[in-house]
Amino acid sequence: MAVTSSHSPAGARPTSGGAVVWSPDYLDYRWSAEHPMNPTRLDLTMALTRELGLVEGVELVRPVAASDEDLLRIHTPAYIAAVKAAGHGPVQGLADARADGDAAPHGLGTEDNPIFPRMHEASAILAGGSLTAAREIASGRARRAVSIGGGMHHAMPNYASGFCVYNDAAIAVSWLLENGFDRIAYIDVDAHHGDGVQHAFLGDPRVLTVSIHQHPATLWPNTGWSSEVGSGAAEGTSVNVPVLPGTVDSVWLRAFHAVVPAAVAAFRPQIVISQCGVDSHREDPLADLSLTVDGQRAAFRAMRDLADRYAEGRWLAVGGGGYGLIRVVPRAWTHLIAAALDRDLDPRTPVPPTWRDRVRALAPGTPFPETMSDGSSGGYLPWDGPGGTPVTGDEAVDRALVRVDSAIIATRRATFPLLGLDPEDPRD
Repeated sequence: MAVTSSHSPAGARPTSGGAVVWSPDYLDYRWSAEHPMNPTRLDLTMALTRELGLVEGVELVRPVAASDEDLLRIHTPAYIAAVKAAGHGPVQGLADARADGDAAPHGLGTEDNPIFPRMHEASAILAGGSLTAAREIASGRARRAVSIGGGMHHAMPNYASGFCVYNDAAIAVSWLLENGFDRIAYIDVDAHHGDGVQHAFLGDPRVLTVSIHQHPATLWPNTGWSSEVGSGAAEGTSVNVPVLPGTVDSVWLRAFHAVVPAAVAAFRPQIVISQCGVDSHREDPLADLSLTVDGQRAAFRAMRDLADRYAEGRWLAVGGGGYGLIRVVPRAWTHLIAAALDRDLDPRTPVPPTWRDRVRALAPGTPFPETMSDGSSGGYLPWDGPGGTPVTGDEAVDRALVRVDSAIIATRRATFPLLGLDPEDPRD
């Protein structure tokens, strides 16, 4: 593969523009009426984005559904056939079989991954959205691209997992590897470990996967230990930062900045791909972290800055988890879209009354946020090396800092020497 001395991939250099990949077809990815992954969160995000004027003058890019050839980059023929058959078969009969205790073939028909009509078509459009975003960047039509419908990072080659059917991020990475890129950094900030993407590229030294997530001893999928570092020639290219339940913005951001920028700088990527799940929020019903929308906004901007600094601005952002359907996801991902478009919002921006009216009609009695902020500063105390844990005088804060510093040094000692970095030196 021909790559210039500045590590630019072959093809057009990126423009300064950002692309938003969107289709109402994303709303067809609906497991069941009671399932926590409800596409209402996507609909409300785009409504809020529009009502704040963020996409004014921006042509939304319509995704093309992933083809079987695209899906086969990651998934097996038998699995794709099973998804197609399930979505067009006798759904109630399959549900009854699961209730009788039969094994769920390919993970389809479980409580997490119930079968729904046209499952393949709905899943293929989400995967196609991330591929479309990748193509926008690879062609030079956009420097940044975001598709909030993506982020299905748990899907495995032969089975559905954790609400995820097709692993759109892994498919996009695979496509980029064949279309001018040979150094790709994938950063996952979902509360759950990015296990499916890590699995796909565990032995591929061309892909750096970084995941900062709730500790695997306390949350499914119970993977993502600091000791998971990749295999063979790719040792050092899997980086995992597990943080404990209750971790707040300042502690989470301390861990992020103590590990992620140095790993990305050492890897020298041509593009940064971010999985931007927001189930790390303190109100999320499926995880136990305690971030705010402000902390999540800070994470998005930090990943954008890494792309600007090390990848000539190439940044592909996708969605992911997040089950605070009304109060959390729409605001967080509106900040994500704003970041991708260089139209950053002041967190104090009021939530438009028209959007609040929409929420009232959709969910009467649900309290809604007044502004685009939860009132957090998004600040943090930088990590200053082993033994450098600050003492604030607040016992709970000091205990959280000691614990996160243990996670930081465990991750750095596991991976940094493999990346040519000094794990003990805070300048690395």
